[in-house]
Amino acid sequence: MITYPVLEKKTTIGVTAPSSGVEAELHELVKGSCSRLEEKGYRVICGDTVWTQDKAKSASANKRAQEFNSMMQNDEMDLIIPPWGGELLIEILEEIDFDNMEAKWVLGYSDTSVLLLAITLKTGIATAHGTNLIDLRGEYFDDTTAMWESVLSTKIGSTITQYSSEKYQKKWQHDNPSPCVFHLTVETNWKTLSGKKVKAEGRILGGCIDIIRHLIGTPFGDVQDFRKKHINEEPVMWYFENCDLNTTDLRRSLVQMKLAGWFENCSCIMFGRSPANAPVENYTIEDVYQDLTNELQIPIIYDIDCGHVPPQITFVNGAYGVVDVEEGKGTVVQHFKA
Repeated sequence: MITYPVLEKKTTIGVTAPSSGVEAELHELVKGSCSRLEEKGYRVICGDTVWTQDKAKSASANKRAQEFNSMMQNDEMDLIIPPWGGELLIEILEEIDFDNMEAKWVLGYSDTSVLLLAITLKTGIATAHGTNLIDLRGEYFDDTTAMWESVLSTKIGSTITQYSSEKYQKKWQHDNPSPCVFHLTVETNWKTLSGKKVKAEGRILGGCIDIIRHLIGTPFGDVQDFRKKHINEEPVMWYFENCDLNTTDLRRSLVQMKLAGWFENCSCIMFGRSPANAPVENYTIEDVYQDLTNELQIPIIYDIDCGHVPPQITFVNGAYGVVDVEEGKGTVVQHFKA
C-alpha cells in the first residue's frame, strides 16, 4: 500500500539542505524563491543548514539528519524542499528516522533523489521527483515546471496528467537571468528505441542514476521487499536521469541494477535528457539503450523531461503511471492508487 501526502493551500513549507547548502553569495537565490512561494500564500521556514556549505556538504551528517527528521515530524509542514541537490546526501540515510515519519511531500531531484527513493522503498510514502527550490524564484514558471503544485495537490484515488514540454533548455545561463528561470529554446522530442508508439504502465520508481545506484545492497534499496509490502508485486516503470556518467559507467550501473533484481517485472524504462552520456570509443548512448532492451525485452523511452536538462515532469515514486509516447510527444498519467 502506498501512502500519498496532500499539499494543502497556504500550508507551511520547510526548506532544509540534506546534501548541499547555499554559499553566502547565493543566498539571494534562496530568498527569492521563498518570496515567490510566500506570494502564492505559503509560509516558508528555512533551516540552519540552508545557509552553510563547506567540504561538499551543508553541515555534518548528524545535523543534516536531525533537521530533516524534525521537519518530517512537524505537524504544520506539508512539504519539504531542499534548495538543490549536491554530492553527499547518502551520508545521512542511517540517521533518518524512517519509523516516525509523517506522510508529507519531499520534492527535489539530483542528489535529493537518493532520499526520495529510500523513503518510498522503506515506508511506502510517495515522494516527488521534480523541481528544486532554487528554480522556483522566477516571476513565472513554464507549463511543465508549474505542474509540481497540481501534482502534489492531487487527492488520493485521483489522477493527474502531465504532457511533454514544448521546448527545453540546452544549457544553463546563470549570467543571463530572465523572468522565467529557464531559457527554453530547443524543441522537445521524446524518443522510443523502436521508433514506434509506446504505451506502458506500472508503479513509478526512479531518480538520478548516479546516486540511487549506491542504494543497491543496502537496507535503503530493497526493491523486492517494497514490491511485496507496498505494491502487491505490480509491474514497475523506472525513470532515470544521468548527471555525469559516460556510457560505460551508465552501462555498468544498469547491469548492476539488473543483477540486483531491480528490473524484475519491469514494464518500461525511461531516461531523461542528459548533459552526460559521453561515448566511450564508439559505444554510444543508443548502444546502451539497445543492449538494455535486448536483455530485458521491454520498451525504452528516452530524452524525456527529467533531470538536469530542464524542464521536468514531476514523477511520483509509488504512484501508478501510464506513459504514452508517439511522434515525439509524451503523456504521463499518474494515478494516486493505494
